[in-house]
Amino acid sequence: MRVTVIDYKAGNLTSVLKTLRHLDAEPIVTDGDLALVDSAERIVLPGVGHFAATERLDATGLTGAIRAAIGRGVPFLGICVGMQWLYAGSSEAPEQPGLGHFAESCARFSESTEKIPHVGWNSLEIRHDSRLLAGVEPGEHVYFTHSFKAPVTADTAAITHYIEPFAAAVERDNVMGVQFHPEKSSATGLKILANFLKWEGTR
Repeated sequence: MRVTVIDYKAGNLTSVLKTLRHLDAEPIVTDGDLALVDSAERIVLPGVGHFAATERLDATGLTGAIRAAIGRGVPFLGICVGMQWLYAGSSEAPEQPGLGHFAESCARFSESTEKIPHVGWNSLEIRHDSRLLAGVEPGEHVYFTHSFKAPVTADTAAITHYIEPFAAAVERDNVMGVQFHPEKSSATGLKILANFLKWEGTR
């Protein structure tokens, strides 16, 4: 299974690539080769750091190529900032638009006595019959590191509580995202990535 992994110079590529290979996938990395996106069987967008870094996706033409691939039914998975990019934008970089696949925007956690960023293991509350989270039991733990979060909506597949409830996973048709890092989430993360790899999509 070939997986096109998008490199916009802000992703945690090493561990993602290693995990995909462990699951017998063949990751192909691109930082701007639109032909690799046009021919993609699956697309993964890892991401860490600042939302403003997604500007590179616009500058290289990757945003348009990814949008077209999603329209063709290619399965897409965004990880951490890669998930946040699926929304209209983020208050972390108000001038930088996201893909807009989901109409809402991401925002920083509310001020609290809890530490920000949210770093460490936390549990998942599964909301509905998700293909991405198939076989994941409510209460299983995954690894987070983030200061901004997506709101809970009808497209939310799993909720996590830290300061306030937020979308830990989102899913609509062939577009999926996780706020946590499945490549760092032990057996649960492997199960989630395996679900993404085996899903046949809508092509």
